[in-house]
Amino acid sequence: MSHDENCVFCKIIKGEIPSAKVFENEDIYAFLDLSQVTKGHTLVIPKKHQQDIFQLDPETAAAIYKKVPMIANAIKDAFKPAGMNIINNNGSIASQTVFHYHVHLIPRYDETDGFTPVFQSHMDDYTEADRKSIAEQIKTHTVK
Repeated sequence: MSHDENCVFCKIIKGEIPSAKVFENEDIYAFLDLSQVTKGHTLVIPKKHQQDIFQLDPETAAAIYKKVPMIANAIKDAFKPAGMNIINNNGSIASQTVFHYHVHLIPRYDETDGFTPVFQSHMDDYTEADRKSIAEQIKTHTVK
């Protein structure tokens, strides 16, 4: 298993930094985020150090997302949230602060629970032809 000696999440996995562990298997580690944006806010991380989605290999992604629903349902059963945001930030511009791939499971209780993602629509900025062109550009870079 590869680790980065300067990575706080790698240190958590190795037991060098304490954490409130929720789940662990051979591939992933899940623990409570110290910030507790809402009660039960959990991080799911690979044990193998991979910086972000751009470095994440398909096998590790599968291992993570195989367990995310199970952990989300455990949070739901424990705390009865009204919903849940499942978020992954990649790169500083996207608010990634720890550069070890991780998925946030943030239970939502009501509109005043302390977490407010905002998505602005730019639908009117793009024509149907623009959207088709963008889709084609992405398709040309997709591995088949």
